[in-house]
Amino acid sequence: MSYNLMQALYTSVTGLNGFSQSLDTIGNNISNMNTPGFWGSESFFENLAGDIGTSIAGTGMDTSQGDIEQTNTATDVAINGQGLFVLKDPQGNLYYTRSGQFELNSSGQLVDSVNQYVVQGYDSSGNFGDMNISSLQTLPAKPTTTVNLTGNLSSLDPTDSVSNIVVYDAQGTPETLTMTLTNNNPSGASSTTNSWSVVLTDSSGNTVGSGTISFGTDGTPLAGSNTITMTGVLDDASQSITFNFGTPGSLSGATSLGGTATSLAAQVVDGNAPVGLSSESFNTDGVLELTYANGQTVAGPQLALASFTNEAAMQMIQGNLLLAPQNEIAQMGTANSGIFGQVEGSSLEMSNVNLTQELADMIVIQRGYQASSRVMTVASDMLQQLYEATQGN
Repeated sequence: MSYNLMQALYTSVTGLNGFSQSLDTIGNNISNMNTPGFWGSESFFENLAGDIGTSIAGTGMDTSQGDIEQTNTATDVAINGQGLFVLKDPQGNLYYTRSGQFELNSSGQLVDSVNQYVVQGYDSSGNFGDMNISSLQTLPAKPTTTVNLTGNLSSLDPTDSVSNIVVYDAQGTPETLTMTLTNNNPSGASSTTNSWSVVLTDSSGNTVGSGTISFGTDGTPLAGSNTITMTGVLDDASQSITFNFGTPGSLSGATSLGGTATSLAAQVVDGNAPVGLSSESFNTDGVLELTYANGQTVAGPQLALASFTNEAAMQMIQGNLLLAPQNEIAQMGTANSGIFGQVEGSSLEMSNVNLTQELADMIVIQRGYQASSRVMTVASDMLQQLYEATQGN
């Protein structure tokens, strides 16, 4: 009899230990309910051999998706669907996470804002590695190659000029040109063509290009004489710029109609000085799109996503970082391809902890702990009674 009472005493202790450990798991879940990308865990009890109590057999992670919330940070991202972001520490170790709290560091690397581990992705050639935009933070200078002329050049006017034509040389230095046009048939007689002599000058008055433009009786440019090429010197370097007056037979470019007032204007098609980055954002494919001060958008690197067959076996460290399951190799890919979900920019996935469920589980554990404690008390009282009865004999 005394053996059974002693065993009841020790069995109740295993219950107290098990419920305490399970309460610790719940406490960890609740404390991380606001940790982005956190996966909650659940403790599993098992019966000890010989029916001598219980123990915690282990814990399992809940890998379901948490709620996605919008943020005001352009580099925050969330995965709507399957997939894990991949991070690399300074020693080259890889970690996985559902938390997309990312930022660009001073070196142009995309890193997680908590540990400063570098986010992994694919460059434009499909090479896997660090996501780095250091080479894309400024658009290089480009020389101007084309200027389009639009509007009307009245065949009855003797001259016209277009000023403030800002073009760029190979170093991105702006140069202001002026185009002067002289009517070779100012009387507007019944000629089959209407030609104009064109001279281009730079800001110092130097001639940098010249030629002749001709229009047909329909007022549109004639084939073979609808462009002028400037091959002058800008900033001590030779540069070629084509001044295009339009397509023959088309009214979309420049025209020369006598009954319409002159309204010729120049549109610089290309060329720019070095342009700085103004903003960045992620599209649904996980591509970091870079927008520059001139409005141009360039596609940067793309986020890499990973997946494992048994993600519930992953070990969570530091709140939301996960280690790969033992003896498993990650399946790699990109958003919106294969098994992987889409990326949502300016968003974060929150913890998947269900507070209501955690509080309900906590009440059950509390009752179990109280019951185990009561068993210990009763077993102790019965042992005391047995001891006193033995002393009485």
